[in-house]
Amino acid sequence: MRLSETQLAEFAENGFVMLPDLFSDQEVSILKEAQKAVFSEDTDANIVEKKSGEVRTAMGLHLRHEVFANMVRHPRLVEPARQILGTDLYIQQVKINVKAAFDGEAWQWHYDFATHHAEDGVPKPLALNLHVFLEDVNEFNGPLYFIKGSHKHGAAPAHHDTTTTSYPLWCVDADVVAGLVQKGGLASATGKAGSGLIFGDILVHGSPPNMSPWDRPIFSLILNTIENRQTAFARPEYKHHADFTPVTALGDDCLLQTLAAE
Repeated sequence: MRLSETQLAEFAENGFVMLPDLFSDQEVSILKEAQKAVFSEDTDANIVEKKSGEVRTAMGLHLRHEVFANMVRHPRLVEPARQILGTDLYIQQVKINVKAAFDGEAWQWHYDFATHHAEDGVPKPLALNLHVFLEDVNEFNGPLYFIKGSHKHGAAPAHHDTTTTSYPLWCVDADVVAGLVQKGGLASATGKAGSGLIFGDILVHGSPPNMSPWDRPIFSLILNTIENRQTAFARPEYKHHADFTPVTALGDDCLLQTLAAE
């Protein structure tokens, strides 16, 4: 799969691009069954919400389940990433971020490169975040908010917030966010289950709490160029994978093949 010229232009202008109907209902069902399996495991790689104890983010998924081992090599994710970055890529992080119904807490305003640089020594903001919605995402269940074009203004100042939620995060101050919003405006990423979303490492984003009765799980694969790989190794393997083998795409039916093998 390749992005169109229009989609590439949208990504360059806004810092993100939505890909509706990227995965079928059957493929999403396969991913959701695998999600249940990994969420049931007692592991540090399942990070729970500070208040409710519900899973907030489950990480290292491709090392834990065959479905996700195939998903991180799916051509509908790998090929667009290679098209944008134009070189060999490695699997930097694999997770599902969940906003559990009623209990899913916020993700503060941030951009991923702040963490990748400060914690992992990644030199440049090249990594791509490739998302797939596992349930419908609407205005009520905690969609991602993007500051359009914020990637054009360089790395914003960031501070390490270790107290607001259960997941320490390098965050952007409110006054900086307000200035960036004034320049580019806001957009929310909503769509039906199976929708895809690509955004860059320096795009400022966040998401509100989920006050709705609908869960909001999103699969996330981060791919980075091998030349831009991490240089620090303080974080656990499930937060930043140290296998720099170039990722290769499987067949387009790789998720359905896992179902057939059962």
